[in-house]
Amino acid sequence: MRKFGVIAGWLALAFIAFVTLSPIQDRPSFFPPQTERFAAYAVMAMAFVVGYPRRTALIVLFVVFSSFTLEAMQLLTPDRHGRLLDAIVKVSGGLAGIGAGHLILLVLRSQFGRLRSRTDTA
Repeated sequence: MRKFGVIAGWLALAFIAFVTLSPIQDRPSFFPPQTERFAAYAVMAMAFVVGYPRRTALIVLFVVFSSFTLEAMQLLTPDRHGRLLDAIVKVSGGLAGIGAGHLILLVLRSQFGRLRSRTDTA
């Protein structure tokens, strides 16, 4: 499960970087932009929590750093714009993803605990 989280987290970050820095006409769009930003960072952060369960503080710093850095890097491209509001939405999504990741870990730990107690008594 951890290996999946690590791979999914880094792939999500690579996709986010591509979408954030690519020309606007190459940007895929499925939902309103703020919803996509929130969801992308939530998925990335959730995957990192599953992959690195004991590194929550580092993940928080990474989410904040990556969101503000990628927004600032948009200022280097001629057809994109970096905005503070977009970075805040990304950080919010990341924090929600961190919470969801910890909830997933809690549920998995309780389920594995139940499975272990059943096999120990059998």
